[in-house]
Amino acid sequence: MSSSENQPLYAAREPIFPRRVKGFYRNLKWWVMAVTLGIYYLTPWIRWDRGPNLPDQAVLIDMAHRRFYFFWIEIWPHEFYFVAGLLIMAGLGLFLFTSALGRVWCGYTCPQTVWTDLFILVERWIEGDRNARVRLWNADWSLRKARLRITKWTVWLLISLATGGAWVFYFADAPTLAVSLATFSAPPIAWATIGVLTATTFVFGGFMREQVCNYMCPWPRIQATMMDPETLTVAYREWRGEPRGKRRIEGAGDCIDCMACVNVCPAGIDIRDGQQMECITCALCIDACDDVMDRIGKPRGLIDYLALSDQEEEAKGKPAKKLWQHVFRFRTILYTTMWAAIGVGLVFALFIRADIEMTVAPVRNPTFVTLSDGTVRNIYDIRLLNKHGEDRTFRLSLTSDEILRIELEGTSQRTIVVPANETFLQRVYVSARPIDPASSIDRVDLRFWVEDEASGERAYKDAIFNGRVPQ
Repeated sequence: MSSSENQPLYAAREPIFPRRVKGFYRNLKWWVMAVTLGIYYLTPWIRWDRGPNLPDQAVLIDMAHRRFYFFWIEIWPHEFYFVAGLLIMAGLGLFLFTSALGRVWCGYTCPQTVWTDLFILVERWIEGDRNARVRLWNADWSLRKARLRITKWTVWLLISLATGGAWVFYFADAPTLAVSLATFSAPPIAWATIGVLTATTFVFGGFMREQVCNYMCPWPRIQATMMDPETLTVAYREWRGEPRGKRRIEGAGDCIDCMACVNVCPAGIDIRDGQQMECITCALCIDACDDVMDRIGKPRGLIDYLALSDQEEEAKGKPAKKLWQHVFRFRTILYTTMWAAIGVGLVFALFIRADIEMTVAPVRNPTFVTLSDGTVRNIYDIRLLNKHGEDRTFRLSLTSDEILRIELEGTSQRTIVVPANETFLQRVYVSARPIDPASSIDRVDLRFWVEDEASGERAYKDAIFNGRVPQ
């Protein structure tokens, strides 16, 4: 039996204890964490007045009424193309940033990164910095170790509970739901959602951490197609750092093999080994290395944001390309153009959409009905949509090259009162008398019109009238 047959398919996780580091990129990550978490936790509580018949929550996904509200924007189910467009823009934005700056999304704004950073911060506050946490991990269980572990896990659980709780507020009125949760009268779906998100946040941010990125997220495997030698990413200037060593001897490189870059890495990798799938481009190794270079009197930038193409030029003593030459190239310009075009298209579609809409569904079983006096009748179901915040009176009419008459079921009038922000289904009869040519023509084009009597706004839909074809 070969030795390969005895090897396990999955390697047990080696715990990683990132060391505290100070510097520009660490401060940038703190700011990003504060802004993103602030947006996530506070957004459901922002109020936005839309009128007496509409919710006043600024951002709300109203599943019951199949509506999405975002400040002054209201998206209906049939307008899902707006959401699809935003998702496409998000994907193109991810492609753009990756092609320009590597996995900058993963390193700074990915939810897994943000919450993991927060959990590590709590861990450091309670258990100490890297060396203290390593000693605690290797120590036998004691009352002190149990106390520190329970305290840390309790804080993690509270953060996870707040995370799951904040998410459900996006799907219902936040103050009302908060009262329901406090009085234990909230619907089961709310408790189930909070429970699932609490558990996943607790496990992913507290225990799995980099494993979520390495094993569960597809992006590390896709990113290679988005990057090229001109992409700026975190890298080690090997030509300057090698040969490395702690002893300062003639001809030695600037790297003193202090392992600072490894000790601060949340993925536990050594950036000096080159580009690796596990690297999330968080740049903490840059801060750590720059601090060491300052202390030993060497220039900063041994580890830095740089393009692989610059490595070869710098090794030959040539200057690197300017930053804008890496950022503005054909690929990034193409992504930016596509992203902007979709954005402009969505904004244009948002401003030209009507506040009233209609759909027409012919009832084709049977195709037409012949009345006792020989009149040919077609039946249509017309669905009217009133996007206004108040009830509106709509007037229905039709136009055609032939003589046709329109009647509304249940009323002798041609007007309908449609409730605010609702759809209304109206059955409509279109008739042609025996003396009218339309009664004996197979297909007659017609157009239904709906007019808002208050604003004068109109909408139309084309349809077909089927007559009785003479045998």
